[in-house]
Parts: sequence; structure tokens; C-alpha cells
Amino acid sequence: MVDKQRTLASSASLKGTALHTGENVTLTVRPAPVGHGFKFKRIDLPDEPVVDAKVESVKTVERATTLVEGSVKIHTVEHVISALAGLGVDNALIEMDANEPPIGDGSAAAYVALIKEAGIVEQDAPRSYFTPREPISVQVGDSILTILPDTKFRVSCTQVGPEGRFTQYLSAEITPDFYETEIAPARTFVFYEDVKPLMDKGLIRGGSLENAIVARGDSVLSKEPLRFPDEFVRHKILDIVGDLALSGRRLRGHIVAVKPGHGPNTELARALVKRHSDYVAMAPTPIAAEGGVLDVNEIMRTLPHRYPFLMVDRIIELVEDTRAVGVKAVTINEPYFQGHFPGHPVMPGVLQVEAMAQVASVVMMRRTENIGKIGYFMSADSVKFRKPVFPGDTLFIHCEMLSAKKRLGKAACRCEVNGEVVSEGELLFGLVDK
Repeated sequence: MVDKQRTLASSASLKGTALHTGENVTLTVRPAPVGHGFKFKRIDLPDEPVVDAKVESVKTVERATTLVEGSVKIHTVEHVISALAGLGVDNALIEMDANEPPIGDGSAAAYVALIKEAGIVEQDAPRSYFTPREPISVQVGDSILTILPDTKFRVSCTQVGPEGRFTQYLSAEITPDFYETEIAPARTFVFYEDVKPLMDKGLIRGGSLENAIVARGDSVLSKEPLRFPDEFVRHKILDIVGDLALSGRRLRGHIVAVKPGHGPNTELARALVKRHSDYVAMAPTPIAAEGGVLDVNEIMRTLPHRYPFLMVDRIIELVEDTRAVGVKAVTINEPYFQGHFPGHPVMPGVLQVEAMAQVASVVMMRRTENIGKIGYFMSADSVKFRKPVFPGDTLFIHCEMLSAKKRLGKAACRCEVNGEVVSEGELLFGLVDK
């Protein structure tokens, strides 16, 4: 049975106070299309900018994970993302009227309740998983995190406080049911000696004993007793789930974490993105469990395009009727470089959109009933060009079908270079007889 992507069945809202800024904020989770991932939308700012919840946007990680895109910041994203990922949601839009989500009681329990209020539904597209073939490890200071190959998503975590206080260990497979009951209720914590330095930096302005545990010596200060004897390490696992979701893909692997934190967690997410890109670049066979690879000759039997307008060298991942990943090696020999900023050659954005359309057409035209037809590019929505593409770059062109009717197809597409999105958009195209 194919494991399908999931989104929210409806929208739901939560109001509260932000931990670090102390502002009042309303957060709303909304359904999102296949391949959307997690994105934050600042509805309090002009033009309502959207920030991808991707590790490439992580800029600061002191006591929280902060996303930055241009002048737009989203602070302390890990709890809401952790709840979404932990409950098995793949695609969601998160709207806020401030720059930081509500802290609630310091755990992810409020977000679990919010997601359950909205409901979760399957979508008509399979999930993509990343399963490392060998260990991936990062070390930041005295923090060490390693991912080992596994068929499940498991975390084994050791939490160690100052002078070895509150040393705790937990190992478990993270399923939606386990996450909801055993991980989400665990609250954030701080050691007493760290409180003043954090306040001096302008942080934890909204902090109180109602939304955090304070460890003083060998005792804890809290409005209620500990929810678990090992609540600290459970919260560390909560953060790991949220931070690793910023890699943009679901993981099958065993994470072994010693003294984790947002900095080491996000460094591990970066290592995941790089390792996945390395696998894709050298993959002689598709990474997907089903599908196939098309070389340039097979592509030319599928598409009518030829030099200099064939924008795909190879299809390295193909799941029929659903998604594909194409590759385009951008060389200085491309004819458009002669006239497109010849002193500073940059690949035209319109040709990146054409490459997306061609990969999307491959998905549609591999259907038996569409063989011999021609795909015409009809429209493009939400097109964004995020970074320039230069000679020597390799484009990885990802396309997920949003809908596919008899003669019309709509796809969410993006181009990546070195694991970073350089362009994206939603494309509509039609198929006609030759």
C-alpha cells in the first residue's frame, strides 16, 4: 500500500503569547497542496510574505530556531513544525499576525490539539522518504548527533545539564500516537543560571512558570509537577522532530543524539539535505521505490523538443502520473549565454520555467493514452526566482502533479541547485494531438 502525503482537513486558529518577544499572536494552520511542505505567512506585513520552513532559511538558533528570508523573520518555529511532522502532516500553511508563534504551556500539546481540531486528510500523491545508506554525523561543541540507517523513524537521546544535572535518556520509535501522548506534552525548560543572561539579550520576555520549567540546583520550579520523570529529554526529542523537519523530507533513520540543541539539530538537517543531493547527483537508479530513469534518448521519444530548447538531460526519479525529478547540466556552451549578460552569464528565468514545464509534461505524456501528443505551456502562477543560476550549476527540476485531467495538467515545480531552491511556480499546461 502506497503511503500518501497528508494535509489538514480544514483551518483552525490559536491565540496566545510568544515566548521570546512577549507579543500577543494569532496563529492559523491551513490546508496546503501536494508538495507544498510547511510555509509561514506573515499576514501582519505588507504583501503578506511567505517563508519556507526549510533549513536554508535558518539564521539564528539561540534557545529557538529562527527563519529569515530577506527582512522577514519567523522566531521559535520548532514547536508548531514538530507537532505537524510528529502527527504525520506533510503540507500546511501557517499564518501569523506577528513574528513568533504562541508558546502555550511550553510544550507542543496546544498545537496537537489545534491540528486535531482541523483534522488530517490523505492527498492523492505518495510520500517521499529519505533513507540514509550510511551514518551521517555532526558535532557542534560537545553535542554529537548521528543518523543511522533504519526502516523506521527512531530517536535515542541523552540530555545532560550543567555539572551533569538532570541527565536523562530515552529511545523510541516516533509514531503519531507515541508523539501525541509521550512527546508533545513535554515542556520547555531552562536552568536558573541561564535566565538572567537570556533576559539581558532580550529573550524569554514572555516566559513564566506557566510556560516553562526552571531547574534550580537539583530542584525544579513549575506551576505543576513534572509530567514525566524524564520530561527534559522528551522535550529535546520534541525539538529534534521539529528541527529535522526543516530538511524538507521525511526520514527513515535512527537518530542518536547526545546533548542536542537547536544549533546541532539544524546542522544535522543541513547534512541531510546535502547527503540527499549527493545521492541524487550520483544515482544510477531512481531513489523512489517505484518508477524509473529516462536518459536523453528516452526523453526525446517522449517530448518533441530538441536542441537548443530541450531543457532536460535526464529524468532520475519518476513515479507515473504523480511526480518526477529531472536534471539539467548548465554549461557555458548554452547558446543563450552569448547574449544574456555575456559579461556575467546567468541562465534566464524563463528557461528555468520551461525546464519545469518539460519535466511536468514527461509525467503526463508517459501515460499510454497521451503518447504522441504535444504539451503546450498555458500559464504560470506564483513564480519566484530566488537565486541566479550560473554556468557549471546542475539544475534538479522537481515536479509534483496537483491535478491531471484528460488534456490538462497542473503541477507544483521547483528548480534546485546544491539543495537550495533557485526558482519555483505552479504551471498549467495542455496536451493536444500533433
